Amino acid sequence: MRTVVEVEIWSDVVCPWCYIGLRRFDRAVTAVADDIEVRSVYRPFQLDPTSSPGTPTPVADAYAKKFGGAQAAKEIIDQVTAVAAAEGIEFRLDRALRANTFDAHRLLWMAEPTGHQHELKARLLQAYFTDGLDVSDHHVLVDAAGAAGMDAGAAAEFLSGVGGIEDVRALLRHAHADGITAVPSYVIVGTGTAGDGSGSPGWVIPGAQETDVFERVLRRLAARANG
Repeated sequence: MRTVVEVEIWSDVVCPWCYIGLRRFDRAVTAVADDIEVRSVYRPFQLDPTSSPGTPTPVADAYAKKFGGAQAAKEIIDQVTAVAAAEGIEFRLDRALRANTFDAHRLLWMAEPTGHQHELKARLLQAYFTDGLDVSDHHVLVDAAGAAGMDAGAAAEFLSGVGGIEDVRALLRHAHADGITAVPSYVIVGTGTAGDGSGSPGWVIPGAQETDVFERVLRRLAARANG
């Protein structure tokens, strides 16, 4: 029987290291699949919760404001673009639009019980980093849901209502209360033959670690769970 490791991945859909981390973590999960079943779920974190919905800003402008000017922004963009390319990800931050991500997190919350959350997360990251789309726009979100295998009509109806609003707010408060101040953060919430928390829940793997680091940690956690 494979050991189960349950992981909460706290991240945002406009976080470059979250996209890079997704690719690296997925490779690690594949590498350990013969021995370990990794059950992961995406949890919300907002890098810029004050961003106004419906008013996206070019990323270069947002980075210049945050990091102290256009030159600093360019250096950061060039760095993460090069790292992403090494992972097989195309970043087009020259056309990316920084937007409020609350509704994207609502949709990810909706997707969790459907089994489409991971694919939706990947679609939203691609929409932002590669396609230059506004990930606060409901049409963009519904298209991503449909491409991820979800019922697009149900996604549109959900976003037009109040579903998930209080749940996502509660999760955002939970992240703050647990001291999650940077993303991605990978929180181990259970290990064991049934993912029953019999190992060392509460471990945190910070940042977009290299694939081999993720793999080593997952194997170490599984070994501890098995005594």
